[in-house]
Amino acid sequence: MKVLIIEDEQPAAHKLIRLLEEADKQIEVIDVLASIEQTINWLAVHPGPELIFMDIQLEDGISFEIFETCKIQTPVIFTTAYDEYTLKAFKVNSIDYLLKPIAPDDLKAALDKFNVLHRQQANYSRLESIISQLQPKTKERFLIKIGEHYRSVQTLSIHCFFIMERNTFIQTDTGKTYPIDYSLDKIEQLVDPGQFFRINRNFIVNFSAIQDILIYSSGRLKIILNGWTEKEDILVSRERVTEFKEWMDR
Repeated sequence: MKVLIIEDEQPAAHKLIRLLEEADKQIEVIDVLASIEQTINWLAVHPGPELIFMDIQLEDGISFEIFETCKIQTPVIFTTAYDEYTLKAFKVNSIDYLLKPIAPDDLKAALDKFNVLHRQQANYSRLESIISQLQPKTKERFLIKIGEHYRSVQTLSIHCFFIMERNTFIQTDTGKTYPIDYSLDKIEQLVDPGQFFRINRNFIVNFSAIQDILIYSSGRLKIILNGWTEKEDILVSRERVTEFKEWMDR
């Protein structure tokens, strides 16, 4: 297990390293950092360790400042001579809080807690992987009815899905409009979210069909779709503008 120590007092750091070696021979201390600035710079260029031991009072400030700059997903065990920061410690991703001088039994209990959480996370990740494999793939075709005939339309050839007069329609890359027996809520679950985006309650648009995007009134955006044949303007609702921009900027 790779461990990072953030501690500004060398004797305390050396003692913690010795205690860790005695507690578990598999632990590898990959670095010892003494300040907030040094830690922020280190985390910016190194892959995250498996566990961090972090003193709270460092030479250039309180270590909670690190969390304001860095997104730390690694579990943290705080070490400190004071107990006044206990509540704040557990508001970040802390799994334990050890008071100095650190007792070997307390350290072992903290490591045991980390190992339990680590196994639970590994099991959860495996479960997520299994669930994702069991989930259906995105829909490749939609069946439409044309008079007395049925036709299968490739999803990627659909420029948009929309609601008009309480019915759901598609418009294809040929400019033709057809009714389909799906709600937009259901369609949103079936199509590829990287390719299709629901811009408001009545429209889902295909990224490939977007010809232009115009700034519109009241903080909205107007979408110009290739081949759009209806009179209604296609507008991104105010509530979805930020998410739409992020989707376009993937």
